[in-house]
This record gives sequence, C-alpha cells and structure tokens, in this order.
Amino acid sequence: MHKPGSVGLSGLCQITEHLFLSNAAAANDVSLVTETNITCVVTVSETGHKSTLPPGVEHVHIPVADSPTSRLSLCFDRVADLIERQAERGGRTLLHCNAGVSRSAALCLVYLMKHRGVSLLEAHTWVKRCRPIARPNPGFWRQLIQYESELRGKASVHMVSSSMGDIPDIYGDEARNMTPL
Repeated sequence: MHKPGSVGLSGLCQITEHLFLSNAAAANDVSLVTETNITCVVTVSETGHKSTLPPGVEHVHIPVADSPTSRLSLCFDRVADLIERQAERGGRTLLHCNAGVSRSAALCLVYLMKHRGVSLLEAHTWVKRCRPIARPNPGFWRQLIQYESELRGKASVHMVSSSMGDIPDIYGDEARNMTPL
C-alpha cells in the first residue's frame, strides 16, 4: 500500500485518507482489501468484480468500457458522491478498473475536483504523484474538461492536436508546440 503522495506503480495507491486507486489484481487481493480497511469497492469495467469480497464490503459496478467514446461522465457525480459518503462515515473506497490507469484514474480526478475543491490540473498532479501511470484516454479527458468547466466556470486543462491525436496540454513534451483545439 502507498500513503497519500507516495508513488505506486501497480498495486494499491492511497490518494486520500479515504480513497484508494488500484488495478484489478490489487482489488482482487482480499487480504489487501481487509488490511487497508476498505469498506467499498467500485469496479469500473465492462464486466463485474470476480472475486469474493470480505464480509461487509460494499461493491458497486460501473459498466463502462475504456474507450474514448464511452460516456464515463454519466457516472461522475454518482461515484464522487459515493466516495464522499463513505468518507463521511469513516469508510474507505477502493476505486479500480483493469489497469488502474484510465477509467478509475479519471473518476479519482472527478472526486478531487468536486469534493476537495481543486482544479483538474491540480487533481491530475495529485493523482500522478501517487500513481504515475495514471493516464485517462482522450475521450475521458474531454469529459473531465467539460465537467471542470461546469463546476468552476473555466477549464485548467485544454485539448491540443498532436501527431498522436488529441491530447491534454499537460502531457509535457508531447503537448509542446501543439495546436490548441
């Protein structure tokens, strides 16, 4: 397990005191879920959670494919509010998708924007510090940018055109000298 602000590449990464991000393998590790006092597991995948969770652990399945055309935004508020309700009760939520890179990372960004009051740029920096491999797909980035605009009245991240297709302007060297969309 990784404490807030520490780096985790594949296993369980702690984003806040009450929010953890992982891949499916870590989420399926019953002893890890038990040791970290997880009270709710949110699975963001086309198929549900396969393993048996410890007694008393709530499970929520969000059926979304990791595709730029998937409408992850339809569950932004639902998942962010669920995480916050768990935190208010002293619970801990483990948010995961297959690799813990795109879908679940995007939902962590939403939670941080909505309930921690940070910008998308700040949320991205926060999550990347804990899980450097976090990288929502371009379609999710567009939805995140739209969500931030609705929450804050402006966007701190913008999509730019690159030789690799549209990417967020925060991707450093990849985004330098690219054309804003």
